[in-house]
Amino acid sequence: MRAYLDFEKPVAELETKVEELRQLASKGDAVSISDELNKLEAKASKALVELYATLTPWQKIQVARHQERPHFSDYVRQLVTDFTPLAGDRAFGEDEAVVGGFGRFRGQPVCVMGQEKGSNTQSRLRHNFGMARPEGYRKAARLMDLADRFDIPVISLVDTAGAFPGIDAEERGQAEAIARSTDISLRLGVPNVAVILGEGGSGGAIAIAASNRVLMLEHAVYTVASPEASASILWRDAGKAQEAATSMKITAQDLLKFGIIDVIIAEPAGGAHRDPENAIAAVGEAIHHELSSLTTFSREQIQNLRADKFMAMGRKL
Repeated sequence: MRAYLDFEKPVAELETKVEELRQLASKGDAVSISDELNKLEAKASKALVELYATLTPWQKIQVARHQERPHFSDYVRQLVTDFTPLAGDRAFGEDEAVVGGFGRFRGQPVCVMGQEKGSNTQSRLRHNFGMARPEGYRKAARLMDLADRFDIPVISLVDTAGAFPGIDAEERGQAEAIARSTDISLRLGVPNVAVILGEGGSGGAIAIAASNRVLMLEHAVYTVASPEASASILWRDAGKAQEAATSMKITAQDLLKFGIIDVIIAEPAGGAHRDPENAIAAVGEAIHHELSSLTTFSREQIQNLRADKFMAMGRKL
């Protein structure tokens, strides 16, 4: 059974009626109801498209956090062949919140990394809901170093509420690990493309998203801090998260205007969670296009293009 968000109630009611008619038709208990069914299906589809065309920033956050939205492992499974994950930071241990390794994207060797949130209770706990500790970012830095050494492009798939805020993470140098990963990402001599799949939270996202090209799914969000955290800081009231979300300009549409991201990838009607296969295919097409546009540049040009891109952000803002 589909999991509906609170604001999807009108659509949920229509789709429930559609399903009831379908079941009735399959049992042969009704005189021809095909015309009524077609009309109701069209009405439900129209309502869904209209609803998602006018989502508020807070509603987009709910969509970005949807439990059925495809995650890192889903994208790798469909887009990358011969994927070989690598583990450990060679300093402390393994952090399964960040998954990364090497494989082939449309026949081309690539380094792929990203946060994995998990799809059920057990996997979510194992991956710590996609919130990495320092060793996760040090693993990412190690993978990027390897990719740079062997002239292999880097693809980053970002989906995290943020870096893990626990005491143990701070004791092991969370800020330094994020800064080092960001630094390595910025000075790579190979092309790197980042895609914000769902949540792009704070330093936990930028640590692997400081790329030549930053792509973002239509209903994803990219934030300096979660709206709940921002509301707690600004008003000491997490209940004002919706107000914070509106003020922070965290949607793909706002961020494209400001030059923070480069491309918005359209999602299927009703969000990526309704049609994961086509959503993932669209991301694959976008990545392929951006990587192809960067292949003719030298290492120095790649570095300069990336530096110019991020320096220009400050001028625009």
